Amino acid sequence: MINGSVSHWWQDIGLPKARPELPGNIEADVAIVGAGYTGMWTAYYLKRAQPGLRVVVVEQNHVGYGASGRNGGWLTNSITGGREQYVKSHGRDEAERFQRAMNDAVDEVIRVAEAEGIDADIKKGGEFNVAYTPAQEARLREFAAAEQAWKSTDLELLEADAAKSTINVAGTRAAVWHPHSARIHPAKLSAGLADVIEGLGVKIYERTRATEIVPHEVRTAHGSIRAEFVVRATEGFTASLKGLRRLWLPMNSSLIATEPLTAEVWDELNWGRGEVLGDFAHVYMYAQRTHDDRIAIGGRGVPYKYGSKTDFDGRTPPATADSLAEILHRFFPATRGAAIDHVWSGVLGVPRDWAATVGLDRAAGMAWGGGYVGTGVTSTNLAGRTLTDLILGRDTDIARLPWVNHRVRKWEPEPLRWIATKGLYAAYGMADRAELGGRTKTSPIAHIADVITGRG
Repeated sequence: MINGSVSHWWQDIGLPKARPELPGNIEADVAIVGAGYTGMWTAYYLKRAQPGLRVVVVEQNHVGYGASGRNGGWLTNSITGGREQYVKSHGRDEAERFQRAMNDAVDEVIRVAEAEGIDADIKKGGEFNVAYTPAQEARLREFAAAEQAWKSTDLELLEADAAKSTINVAGTRAAVWHPHSARIHPAKLSAGLADVIEGLGVKIYERTRATEIVPHEVRTAHGSIRAEFVVRATEGFTASLKGLRRLWLPMNSSLIATEPLTAEVWDELNWGRGEVLGDFAHVYMYAQRTHDDRIAIGGRGVPYKYGSKTDFDGRTPPATADSLAEILHRFFPATRGAAIDHVWSGVLGVPRDWAATVGLDRAAGMAWGGGYVGTGVTSTNLAGRTLTDLILGRDTDIARLPWVNHRVRKWEPEPLRWIATKGLYAAYGMADRAELGGRTKTSPIAHIADVITGRG
C-alpha cells in the first residue's frame, strides 16, 4: 500500500510537468496565489474575458498539489454551511438563487471540460446519501423534508428497497438522491486546467511559496509580484501566510483507494451510474466508484494538527487507513478481500462559521476565495467566475450572491482551537458509536458539538 505521495489521483496519471520558479521581481495585472481550482478557474475566466490581461499564478509546490488534487472527486451542488444561514441574513429568495447558482456551477464545470478537451473522467450520476441506523434515518427524513421545501434541490427520498437497488449498501434503512452531482478525477481536472490556462497565456510559477500578501503585492522567497489585483486562493494553506494563521482552520481529510474490484463485486454493489456516495453519520464518509473500478472512500482521520500545521506529502496514520477500511467493509461486505492500494490525506479551509466566502477589497486590490469545508470542487468554479466579475467591475447576478464579501471572526488562539477541535471530533465519534450500538435518537453530545463548532 502506498502511503502519501500526494494522492492516488496523481499517482494514477503521474505528477505534472515541472514548471519554472518565479524568476525575480515582476509586474502583472492580476497575481494569483495558489494553483488549485480557485486560482486556475479565476485565471481561466479572466483570460477568456480579457485576453490581454497579464495574469500570473504562483504555487508553493505544483499545480493541484493541495485539496484540488487530493479530494474525493465530488462535483456537487452543496452550499458550504447550508442555505439557512443566508435565509437569516439575505432572505429566502436570495438563498434559493444561491442554490440555483450552485446547480449551474456543476454543469458549468462539465461544459468547460468538454469545450476545452479536458478528460477528467466526469460522470454525472447525482449524489446518493444513506442512513443505516435509526438515528441516522431520523436525521435523513428530517433533511429530506426540509430539502423538498425548496424549489431547486430536486431531492428524492428512497425507501430501503429502492435505495438498495440504486447502491447496495449493507443495512440501508433509507436514502436520498439528487441529480446535481458528478464523479470526477481531481488530478485530471487540475492538470487539464493548468494546460488550458497556459495555452491562454497565463504564467504559472511553481516551487514559489508566497510568504505574505499586502496591497497590490505578493511577496515570495524568489521575489515580489506587483499587481493591480492580488487573489488569495490558498484554501487549507492560508494559515502559512503572515498574519493569517487564525483566519481559516486547516482541517485534515483522508482517503483510501482499493485495488480495482471484480465484475462480480460490482454486480453485487450495483453501483455504476456515476453516483457519489455519502452517509448521515456525524463524522461522515464520502466515496466514489473510480473510472478504473476502484472505490475511493474518505473521511476525517486526524482532523487538526496543533498550530494549524499542514501535511505536505499526504502521509496518513495507519489507524486512519484502518478506520476507513472498516467503514468500507461495513458498507460493502463483498470488498473484504480487496487490497487497499493507497492512503493519503489533505487539508481544506474551515472558517469559524463554516461558510465559504469570495470577495474583493478594491482599494487594496486584494481578492480572496475559499473556506469551502469540502465543497470546493464546485464552489471553486463559482468563485473563479465571481472573482472575475468583481475584478473586472461587472455587476452580474453571481457578483451579488450572498457569500460575496462575507467575513467572519478568526478562530481562537492555541491551545484552545486544538483542544476544541480534538474534543469535538471525539464527541462526534462517540455519538456515531452510540448510534451504531443501538441508540435510536441523535446523541445530545452531537447537538452540543454542532453548536460549539458553529454548525448547529
